[in-house]
Amino acid sequence: MRVACLGAGNWGTTLAILLTEKGFAVSLWEYRRELAEETRRTRENRVYLPGVRLPDSIAITHELPEVLADAELILLTVPCQVVPDVCRQMSEYRLRAQYLVSGVKGIEISSLQRVSEIVSDKLPFLAQERYAVLSGPSLAPEVARRLPTSVVVASASLETAQRMQQIFSMNYFRVYASEDVVGVELAGALKNIIALAAGICDGLKLGMNTKGALITRGLAEIARLGEALGGKRTTFAGLSGMGDLITTCASPLSRNRRVGEALARGRKLEQILQEMVMVAEGVPTTQAGRELAHLHNIPMPITEAVYGVLFEGKEPHQAVEELMVRKLKVED
Repeated sequence: MRVACLGAGNWGTTLAILLTEKGFAVSLWEYRRELAEETRRTRENRVYLPGVRLPDSIAITHELPEVLADAELILLTVPCQVVPDVCRQMSEYRLRAQYLVSGVKGIEISSLQRVSEIVSDKLPFLAQERYAVLSGPSLAPEVARRLPTSVVVASASLETAQRMQQIFSMNYFRVYASEDVVGVELAGALKNIIALAAGICDGLKLGMNTKGALITRGLAEIARLGEALGGKRTTFAGLSGMGDLITTCASPLSRNRRVGEALARGRKLEQILQEMVMVAEGVPTTQAGRELAHLHNIPMPITEAVYGVLFEGKEPHQAVEELMVRKLKVED
């Protein structure tokens, strides 16, 4: 099988290496010519995955038609907000691909669409049964070091999910199958909001009691919205929900947690984002998640608090205090 990996960030590069180890013919697309040429020359993605050598067999290019020409499987690992444009570009070419797998975790702001919905709109000739999403607690640098990792792949077709399960599974990368595309996509996106809040907790040095409560209540509110939008509540207790949430709230490698921590220390969001090499998907997802919650009348107090800190100038300690003094309620 020939695989086109669209997006040469740390996750796309890591998965390209993994699939090459499985014996697939992999092409890696980086949209910036200079970075593509440097990565091809040095066999190292020094910007996004330094210190990890790329196999010589991975073809690296900035030419999208070249990558797509013979691909039987397309792996999408670009930032969520550019997915519509990348899909539009793909629609201009005659694709051979039988499957498209998304490794993207986010919600597109202007449309409030999940990636599967964007793909359905922009690439209508690709049946939803041929689409799958790969998600779970999978920090790229750890996977690249071949540390044991477990994720989930979901598709509307269980047969497709199981096919992708076989393609991606390695002795250090265990893949579970699911049919809950909605739940897996929303869990992977919305947990980044809670990771921002966890970073704020760490920056304010609020301790583990606070973080334990935050993770638990954060999971409850993203599951409420996910279920209202068609996901299965059990999915949010699985790898793409609780598993990914714990990882991104605890790990120093988590970009979203680091953004929250910097905010709590008094830095401005614009400055933080300007200095980041990679995208913190939780920032736009906070906007989209809050809007979806309002549209569906779903209470999401932690999301509201994070939104206030990010976009309304609310002081982090004030946001925490307001959460603590809300009207008392029965645990759900």
